Amino acid sequence: MGKLGFGMMRLPLKSDDATDFDYEELNAMVDRFLEAGFTYFDTSAAYHAGKSEEAARKSIVERHPRDSFTIATKFPTFNLVPEDKVEETFQAQLDNLGVEYIDYYLMHGIQTVFYEGVGGEDGIIPKTRLFEHMKEWKAQGRIKHLGISFHASAKLLDRLLTEHPEVEFVQLAINPIDWDSELVQAAKCYEVVRRHGLPVVGMEMVKGGGLSTLPEEAEQLLRSYRPADSMTSWSLRFSLDLEDTIAILSGMSNMEQMEDNIRTAQADKRFSKEEKLAFWRAMDIYRNSAPITPHMMKSFIGLTWNGVPTTAILQAYSICQIQPDPSFSDDNNYFRGALADAGIDMHGDVPHPRTILPDGTDETELVNKAADWLIENSFF
Repeated sequence: MGKLGFGMMRLPLKSDDATDFDYEELNAMVDRFLEAGFTYFDTSAAYHAGKSEEAARKSIVERHPRDSFTIATKFPTFNLVPEDKVEETFQAQLDNLGVEYIDYYLMHGIQTVFYEGVGGEDGIIPKTRLFEHMKEWKAQGRIKHLGISFHASAKLLDRLLTEHPEVEFVQLAINPIDWDSELVQAAKCYEVVRRHGLPVVGMEMVKGGGLSTLPEEAEQLLRSYRPADSMTSWSLRFSLDLEDTIAILSGMSNMEQMEDNIRTAQADKRFSKEEKLAFWRAMDIYRNSAPITPHMMKSFIGLTWNGVPTTAILQAYSICQIQPDPSFSDDNNYFRGALADAGIDMHGDVPHPRTILPDGTDETELVNKAADWLIENSFF
């Protein structure tokens, strides 16, 4: 199986209706993906207003032999499904997909609040015994591989994998901006997974599309090394270069994006030393195009806001502002987990402490603005 994965979160549409799929385009993309030697399709009960699994059935399952592709989908953890509805929910996914088994089945969007609640109380996952249900489905042959889609701290990930050795793989945000993010902690999470001897599925490889277009200075720099390559290809190469990956997902919306990713994945070109230096320089330029630059954040080092590093809040808020859809960036949900670690419910009464810099400057307004924006735009 090639490492490129087809993420079915941003499928081609004929209108603004998220369920109005352009099946002519989608079928052609599916066929091209398989023809190129790739087999991993990733969907979810949540994508496209709950219709992505149905689209996968129509474009993949009903048109290709079952042994020619692998399907990954996810249990909707964030829907807070009561335990007496868990089996019904899973069976509905099998029916939506039109399959008797799912190759890679994940618990979707694991965050601090879903696993350990707020302040260490049990979350929905242990309360509804989701891991026990998933182990039973695997024993029945209805899922082949049991995994998690993870959106929290490296510390929690290490604890979860220690407590649940039945987990066989982990899906993580893998891109150069999240790699050293204080909240997303992609590099730290990746190393935790590897220490546990497990493979990774990479998601968000262009951070919701944000890395497909870079500031002009950054684009000129990268094109001086590879004039014909897209900006997306650089981030994809970064992710493909990692060891122990099952697939690197790309949410492709048209055939042009598909062909670009196939070319990049098939070329399998590792960064040269010079290219790697240029790539990270381009990422520095990207970060400095955000409203709050890394240099500006240095004054906040060591300060916290309700137990969360102030620099982490400012970094997440600032990066979100330069995304194609700022409110859809997942950084907001990582912030929810960081507050939960401090015993604070993001959707409850959140204190707003003052922020005073070491030189006496009052930055309360800026930090509260950033924190409030992350809270208001959390979608879990």
